[in-house]
Amino acid sequence: MNLKFHLLTRIIVIAVICLIATAAYVLYQADQQAILETQVTAESIDKQLELQLMRIDAGFGQPERFPDFDLWKETGAVSGVCVSYLSANSSLKRSICIGEKITSRICPTWFESFYQWAFHPGLEVVRQVTFNGQVHGSIVVTPSAEMGIASAWQAIRGLMGLSASTTLALCLLVYFTISRVLRPAQVIVTGLEKMEKGELSFRLPAFELDEWQRTGKAINQLAASLEQLLSERKKLALKLMNIQEEERRYLARELHDEFGQCLAAINAVAASISQTAAYECPELVPEGKNISRIAHHMMESLRGLLMRLRPSDIDELGLTASLKGLVAGWNVSSRGKIHYSLAVHGNLDRLPEPIPVTIFRIVQECLTNVSKHSAATNAKVTLRTVSANNLITAIELSIEDDGKANKLPFEDSPGIGLLGIRERVTAIGGRLTLKTGNPSGLTVHVWLPVQSLSGTQT
Repeated sequence: MNLKFHLLTRIIVIAVICLIATAAYVLYQADQQAILETQVTAESIDKQLELQLMRIDAGFGQPERFPDFDLWKETGAVSGVCVSYLSANSSLKRSICIGEKITSRICPTWFESFYQWAFHPGLEVVRQVTFNGQVHGSIVVTPSAEMGIASAWQAIRGLMGLSASTTLALCLLVYFTISRVLRPAQVIVTGLEKMEKGELSFRLPAFELDEWQRTGKAINQLAASLEQLLSERKKLALKLMNIQEEERRYLARELHDEFGQCLAAINAVAASISQTAAYECPELVPEGKNISRIAHHMMESLRGLLMRLRPSDIDELGLTASLKGLVAGWNVSSRGKIHYSLAVHGNLDRLPEPIPVTIFRIVQECLTNVSKHSAATNAKVTLRTVSANNLITAIELSIEDDGKANKLPFEDSPGIGLLGIRERVTAIGGRLTLKTGNPSGLTVHVWLPVQSLSGTQT
């Protein structure tokens, strides 16, 4: 979850909890205040009636006007209260109500139902009127339940408005503050994504906060170390590739010059033996032909070995001719089971070393994998040059087949062919991507830089 929204969610939850607790306290206080006002009203009326009885007993009052509620009305009676007086012998009953009844609804129905369920507003308060130890009657003070609910709603509505505005202001403050504080995090994530894609030369800028500054400095130091290690690794891998190709070239030359010449001599001697034996010892003719057949088989094996060590066509005829010969050889050896094709766009015969040999080795390894593991019927090799200002800046190579592959390799494959290809591509500073087809098949895409190796195009 996003940190800003996570914090805002926490703040809102806490604010709602606090609001509920405060609302419960406010409603409780409103109910207690209503009860207290009713009790005070009952006590005030009781004292006024006792005073009236005292005046009547002293001869200053008028008994027929008892109980007289005019004084209570004049001294600031509470609105929405009904007062009833019942004499002890039930011979006299008098009632009075202060305030008009509420005719329009000023609070929601749900609040009215909840408040009545929780606090039971409108409870009566009964007090006995006594004078000189004699009970003259009782008064009943009944507050208006509607007035109590309305008063509670006014109190809670003000609280809810204040709490909502406070929570909104706090959320906005937290949101913009956290957004500003976390802004470097997006810069760091973007930088890490670039570094993940191989842009290790990217460096994070300086930040205001010390925590982000230390984080950015540590990431920059790590990127610098990785860049240096990767550069040294590429140089070492490129050097090992060049040494390997030199050894292969040396072995191919030695095998061609020494072993090949010996086989040619053996073949010539066997032919001479067969000719001489035809006149002097016919029994030796089959032996001579066997020697010629064995020497020819060894010559064919040697040609295949020399092709794998170092194709002479690369040095003599160029990369395009070598690839055409390689693809033609696979078409012959597959005997129609797999159709191999080659498409070349651009001039590939003036590329700097070790790109030609690298491309040939990659195609050679991929076609070998297609033949052994893909169960495909078609395989296509495509080469394309990328130019800028009439100079070749990169080479794009793709080998695709329609085989059975439906997931990317490197997971459970015991082979090291594709790993070797990745090492070759990485050593030159290129990129290797693998993609499965729909519904199956594998596409190997290789991008190789040219200018970084050659400096200037020749």
